[in-house]
Amino acid sequence: MDIISILVLNGPNLSRLGKREPEIYGSRTLDDINKELVDTFPGVSFEFFQSEEEGELLEKLFHCEDLGGYSGVVLNAGALTHYSIALRDAISAITIPVIEVHLSNIYAREEFRRTSVISEVCSGVISGFGANSYHLGVRGLMGMLELG
Repeated sequence: MDIISILVLNGPNLSRLGKREPEIYGSRTLDDINKELVDTFPGVSFEFFQSEEEGELLEKLFHCEDLGGYSGVVLNAGALTHYSIALRDAISAITIPVIEVHLSNIYAREEFRRTSVISEVCSGVISGFGANSYHLGVRGLMGMLELG
């Protein structure tokens, strides 16, 4: 694969990074994280998308599949992780790999956050490394693509 093209997809409330509970989610904004990814992985073509709307995330996943040219998706689904069967089904409906990432360790938080309905259909899960979770997600995806 000559050019690796990755969609970094972010769900509800991630637009509030840097402001929302910095003791849990850190002080970096989503724009900061996106810029760090571009700087860290100059050989990767990134597209960044964030929405508060579940349907927009589903449409973006389908668009990636239908448009072609995408190597994979790094997804922080936010709260949708814990209850969105629609998002789970959308991930199942596409053939490109999706890596689930979380800034916080969802397994060390409130009981309702410890369940991910999307993990089972994702190619990998990274949780608890702050903004570095995105970097690890990209590295994991790149490693998978080199093996495939």
